[in-house]
Amino acid sequence: MTAVLDHLAIGAPTLTDGWELFGGVLGGTWVYGGDSPGYWWGQLEFAAGPKIELLTPTGGPDAAFLERFLATRGASPHHFNFIVTDIEATLTRIRALGIEPVQVNLDNPYWKEAFLHPRSAHGIVIQVAQQAGSPRTPAPRELPEPGPPSSFDLIEHRVSDLTGATRLFRQVLDGQLEATSDQAAELTWPGGKRIRLVHEDGLPLGGALHHIRFTRAAAAFSTQDKERAGLLAKRLGVMVDLAG
Repeated sequence: MTAVLDHLAIGAPTLTDGWELFGGVLGGTWVYGGDSPGYWWGQLEFAAGPKIELLTPTGGPDAAFLERFLATRGASPHHFNFIVTDIEATLTRIRALGIEPVQVNLDNPYWKEAFLHPRSAHGIVIQVAQQAGSPRTPAPRELPEPGPPSSFDLIEHRVSDLTGATRLFRQVLDGQLEATSDQAAELTWPGGKRIRLVHEDGLPLGGALHHIRFTRAAAAFSTQDKERAGLLAKRLGVMVDLAG
Protein backbone atom coordinates (compact mmCIF):
# COMPACT_ATOMS: atom_id res chain seq x y z
CA MET A 1 0.00 0.00 0.00
CA THR A 2 1.26 3.48 -0.86
CA ALA A 3 -0.05 7.00 -0.36
CA VAL A 4 1.01 10.09 -2.30
CA LEU A 5 0.20 13.72 -1.61
CA ASP A 6 -1.94 14.66 -4.62
CA HIS A 7 -3.31 18.14 -4.04
CA LEU A 8 -4.09 21.03 -1.75
CA ALA A 9 -7.72 22.18 -2.04
CA ILE A 10 -8.78 25.78 -1.50
CA GLY A 11 -12.40 26.78 -0.99
CA ALA A 12 -13.63 30.12 -2.35
CA PRO A 13 -16.98 31.81 -3.07
CA THR A 14 -15.85 32.39 -6.67
CA LEU A 15 -12.98 30.96 -8.72
CA THR A 16 -11.74 34.02 -10.62
CA ASP A 17 -8.94 34.87 -8.17
CA GLY A 18 -7.81 31.25 -8.02
CA TRP A 19 -7.61 30.88 -11.79
CA GLU A 20 -5.64 34.12 -12.08
CA LEU A 21 -3.19 33.31 -9.26
CA PHE A 22 -2.51 29.63 -9.87
CA GLY A 23 -2.91 29.72 -13.64
CA GLY A 24 -2.16 33.20 -14.94
CA VAL A 25 0.65 34.05 -12.51
CA LEU A 26 2.02 30.68 -11.40
CA GLY A 27 1.69 28.74 -14.65
CA GLY A 28 -0.70 26.01 -13.52
CA THR A 29 -2.29 24.04 -16.36
CA TRP A 30 -5.71 22.39 -16.39
CA VAL A 31 -6.01 18.73 -15.39
CA TYR A 32 -9.71 18.04 -14.84
CA GLY A 33 -12.72 19.03 -12.79
CA GLY A 34 -16.48 19.25 -12.85
CA ASP A 35 -19.70 19.26 -10.90
CA SER A 36 -20.21 17.22 -7.76
CA PRO A 37 -23.32 17.39 -5.56
CA GLY A 38 -23.32 20.87 -4.04
CA TYR A 39 -20.02 22.15 -5.39
CA TRP A 40 -17.80 22.57 -8.44
CA TRP A 41 -14.12 21.67 -8.41
CA GLY A 42 -11.16 21.97 -10.74
CA GLN A 43 -7.47 21.08 -10.55
CA LEU A 44 -4.31 22.69 -11.91
CA GLU A 45 -0.89 21.04 -12.12
CA PHE A 46 2.58 22.55 -12.09
CA ALA A 47 6.07 21.73 -13.30
CA ALA A 48 6.56 19.76 -10.07
CA GLY A 49 4.85 19.32 -6.74
CA PRO A 50 1.23 18.68 -5.79
CA LYS A 51 -1.75 20.06 -7.65
CA ILE A 52 -4.02 22.89 -6.54
CA GLU A 53 -7.74 22.17 -6.42
CA LEU A 54 -10.28 25.00 -6.30
CA LEU A 55 -13.73 24.41 -4.79
CA THR A 56 -16.82 26.59 -4.88
CA PRO A 57 -20.40 25.86 -3.69
CA THR A 58 -23.19 25.55 -6.24
CA GLY A 59 -26.18 25.56 -3.91
CA GLY A 60 -28.64 23.04 -2.55
CA PRO A 61 -28.44 20.91 0.59
CA ASP A 62 -25.23 19.19 -0.53
CA ALA A 63 -23.44 22.55 -0.56
CA ALA A 64 -23.93 23.04 3.18
CA PHE A 65 -20.50 21.72 4.21
CA LEU A 66 -18.66 24.17 1.97
CA GLU A 67 -21.02 27.07 2.66
CA ARG A 68 -20.48 26.58 6.42
CA PHE A 69 -16.73 26.48 5.86
CA LEU A 70 -16.75 29.72 3.86
CA ALA A 71 -19.10 31.44 6.32
CA THR A 72 -16.74 30.59 9.18
CA ARG A 73 -13.35 31.03 7.56
CA GLY A 74 -13.85 32.80 4.27
CA ALA A 75 -11.83 31.71 1.27
CA SER A 76 -8.99 29.56 2.61
CA PRO A 77 -7.25 26.16 2.39
CA HIS A 78 -9.78 23.36 2.83
CA HIS A 79 -7.99 20.00 2.69
CA PHE A 80 -4.97 17.91 1.78
CA ASN A 81 -5.69 14.99 -0.53
CA PHE A 82 -3.71 11.76 -0.57
CA ILE A 83 -4.25 9.18 -3.31
CA VAL A 84 -3.76 5.67 -1.95
CA THR A 85 -3.50 2.29 -3.61
CA ASP A 86 -5.51 0.45 -0.94
CA ILE A 87 -7.93 2.61 0.99
CA GLU A 88 -9.06 -0.16 3.34
CA ALA A 89 -5.44 -0.78 4.40
CA THR A 90 -5.00 2.97 4.84
CA LEU A 91 -8.08 3.18 7.07
CA THR A 92 -6.72 0.33 9.18
CA ARG A 93 -3.47 2.23 9.65
CA ILE A 94 -5.34 5.43 10.53
CA ARG A 95 -7.45 3.64 13.14
CA ALA A 96 -4.29 2.09 14.61
CA LEU A 97 -3.23 5.65 15.53
CA GLY A 98 -6.50 6.11 17.43
CA ILE A 99 -8.07 8.28 14.69
CA GLU A 100 -11.56 7.46 13.44
CA PRO A 101 -12.17 8.48 9.81
CA VAL A 102 -15.43 10.22 8.93
CA GLN A 103 -17.64 10.28 5.82
CA VAL A 104 -16.23 6.96 4.65
CA ASN A 105 -17.61 6.05 1.22
CA LEU A 106 -16.29 2.89 -0.42
CA ASP A 107 -19.24 2.21 -2.74
CA ASN A 108 -18.01 3.91 -5.92
CA PRO A 109 -15.47 1.66 -7.70
CA TYR A 110 -13.91 4.70 -9.42
CA TRP A 111 -13.54 6.93 -6.37
CA LYS A 112 -13.44 5.62 -2.80
CA GLU A 113 -12.82 8.19 -0.09
CA ALA A 114 -12.69 8.98 3.60
CA PHE A 115 -11.82 12.07 5.63
CA LEU A 116 -10.01 12.95 8.82
CA HIS A 117 -11.55 15.76 10.84
CA PRO A 118 -9.24 18.74 11.48
CA ARG A 119 -9.25 17.98 15.21
CA SER A 120 -7.75 14.58 14.40
CA ALA A 121 -5.55 15.79 11.53
CA HIS A 122 -3.71 18.72 13.10
CA GLY A 123 -5.86 21.58 11.96
CA ILE A 124 -6.83 20.71 8.40
CA VAL A 125 -9.17 18.22 6.72
CA ILE A 126 -7.29 15.27 5.23
CA GLN A 127 -8.95 13.33 2.43
CA VAL A 128 -7.68 9.88 1.47
CA ALA A 129 -8.98 8.45 -1.79
CA GLN A 130 -8.51 5.43 -4.03
CA GLN A 131 -8.98 6.46 -7.67
CA ALA A 132 -9.53 4.34 -10.77
CA GLY A 133 -8.86 6.36 -13.93
CA SER A 134 -8.28 10.06 -14.52
CA PRO A 135 -10.98 11.46 -16.81
CA ARG A 136 -10.07 14.55 -18.81
CA THR A 137 -12.63 17.32 -18.98
CA PRO A 138 -12.54 20.67 -20.82
CA ALA A 139 -10.92 23.63 -19.10
CA PRO A 140 -13.26 26.40 -17.95
CA ARG A 141 -13.46 29.39 -20.27
CA GLU A 142 -12.50 31.70 -17.40
CA LEU A 143 -9.07 30.08 -17.02
CA PRO A 144 -6.42 32.49 -18.38
CA GLU A 145 -3.40 31.52 -20.45
CA PRO A 146 -0.85 30.05 -18.05
CA GLY A 147 2.11 32.13 -16.97
CA PRO A 148 5.69 30.80 -17.08
CA PRO A 149 5.98 27.30 -15.55
CA SER A 150 6.67 27.08 -11.84
CA SER A 151 7.03 24.31 -9.27
CA PHE A 152 4.78 24.00 -6.24
CA ASP A 153 7.80 23.59 -4.02
CA LEU A 154 6.58 23.50 -0.42
CA ILE A 155 3.60 23.50 1.93
CA GLU A 156 4.44 24.76 5.43
CA HIS A 157 1.91 23.61 8.00
CA ARG A 158 2.14 24.71 11.65
CA VAL A 159 1.14 22.14 14.28
CA SER A 160 0.85 22.05 18.08
CA ASP A 161 1.80 18.34 18.27
CA LEU A 162 4.84 17.89 16.03
CA THR A 163 5.42 14.28 17.08
CA GLY A 164 1.84 13.24 16.36
CA ALA A 165 1.68 15.10 13.05
CA THR A 166 4.98 13.61 11.89
CA ARG A 167 3.75 10.13 12.80
CA LEU A 168 0.54 10.60 10.79
CA PHE A 169 2.24 11.96 7.67
CA ARG A 170 5.12 9.48 7.84
CA GLN A 171 3.68 6.20 9.08
CA VAL A 172 0.19 6.39 7.60
CA LEU A 173 0.58 8.71 4.61
CA ASP A 174 4.00 7.48 3.46
CA GLY A 175 5.99 10.71 3.66
CA GLN A 176 9.74 10.26 3.50
CA LEU A 177 11.37 12.11 6.40
CA GLU A 178 14.04 14.41 4.95
CA ALA A 179 14.96 16.42 8.03
CA THR A 180 13.77 16.74 11.60
CA SER A 181 14.48 18.72 14.76
CA ASP A 182 12.67 19.63 17.97
CA GLN A 183 10.81 22.36 16.11
CA ALA A 184 10.28 21.10 12.56
CA ALA A 185 10.05 18.05 10.31
CA GLU A 186 10.17 17.97 6.52
CA LEU A 187 8.55 15.14 4.54
CA THR A 188 8.52 14.42 0.82
CA TRP A 189 6.57 12.32 -1.68
CA PRO A 190 7.39 11.41 -5.29
CA GLY A 191 7.19 14.21 -7.86
CA GLY A 192 8.66 16.99 -5.71
CA LYS A 193 5.77 17.06 -3.23
CA ARG A 194 6.86 18.46 0.13
CA ILE A 195 5.31 19.37 3.50
CA ARG A 196 7.24 21.08 6.27
CA LEU A 197 5.69 20.69 9.72
CA VAL A 198 6.66 23.41 12.17
CA HIS A 199 5.82 23.40 15.86
CA GLU A 200 3.70 26.29 17.15
CA ASP A 201 1.66 26.33 20.34
CA GLY A 202 -1.85 27.68 20.76
CA LEU A 203 -3.22 26.96 17.31
CA PRO A 204 -6.99 26.47 16.90
CA LEU A 205 -7.73 22.79 16.19
CA GLY A 206 -4.05 22.03 16.75
CA GLY A 207 -2.72 23.33 13.45
CA ALA A 208 -2.98 25.73 10.52
CA LEU A 209 -1.50 25.99 7.06
CA HIS A 210 1.06 28.80 7.19
CA HIS A 211 2.20 29.34 3.60
CA ILE A 212 2.87 27.69 0.25
CA ARG A 213 5.97 28.27 -1.88
CA PHE A 214 6.43 28.32 -5.64
CA THR A 215 9.72 28.50 -7.53
CA ARG A 216 10.70 29.21 -11.12
CA ALA A 217 13.77 27.66 -12.67
CA ALA A 218 13.80 29.49 -16.00
CA ALA A 219 13.06 33.08 -14.94
CA ALA A 220 12.69 35.02 -11.73
CA PHE A 221 9.33 36.27 -10.52
CA SER A 222 9.02 39.96 -11.31
CA THR A 223 8.00 42.61 -8.81
CA GLN A 224 4.67 42.80 -10.63
CA ASP A 225 4.23 39.01 -10.30
CA LYS A 226 4.86 39.20 -6.56
CA GLU A 227 2.52 42.12 -6.03
CA ARG A 228 -0.26 40.52 -8.06
CA ALA A 229 0.22 37.15 -6.37
CA GLY A 230 0.14 38.75 -2.93
CA LEU A 231 -3.17 40.50 -3.64
CA LEU A 232 -4.83 37.41 -5.10
CA ALA A 233 -3.49 35.13 -2.36
CA LYS A 234 -4.90 37.45 0.31
CA ARG A 235 -8.34 37.18 -1.28
CA LEU A 236 -7.98 33.38 -1.20
CA GLY A 237 -6.90 33.29 2.44
CA VAL A 238 -3.50 31.78 1.75
CA MET A 239 0.05 33.12 2.03
CA VAL A 240 2.24 32.53 -1.05
CA ASP A 241 6.03 32.75 -1.09
CA LEU A 242 7.56 33.18 -4.57
CA ALA A 243 11.20 32.15 -4.94
CA GLY A 244 13.58 31.96 -7.88
